Amino acid sequence: MIRHIVTWKLTATDETAKAEAYNAIADALGELVGVIPEIEALTVSRNVAFEDVNWDLVLVADYESIEALQAYQVHPQHVAAAAIVRSHVSERASIDFEL
Repeated sequence: MIRHIVTWKLTATDETAKAEAYNAIADALGELVGVIPEIEALTVSRNVAFEDVNWDLVLVADYESIEALQAYQVHPQHVAAAAIVRSHVSERASIDFEL
């Protein structure tokens, strides 16, 4: 099992705009569950503490294998969702590891 974690810093600075960006990102990525069969589990969450040093959002997703993760990455629905994400973020960091 591969766990894929992505964190983002939003371009929005005020709470209303951050909430709107979070909702757009969570909706776009959440809609992939059940559409892309390689997704075993997927959660998008907002940061709730230490806003001055923590990143704004996180994606935690599980895949059966590296090949499944790679299939997810190039799936047309993910490519479209990733474009929505990119329109709201200024920075991205990720890590993939075996469970």
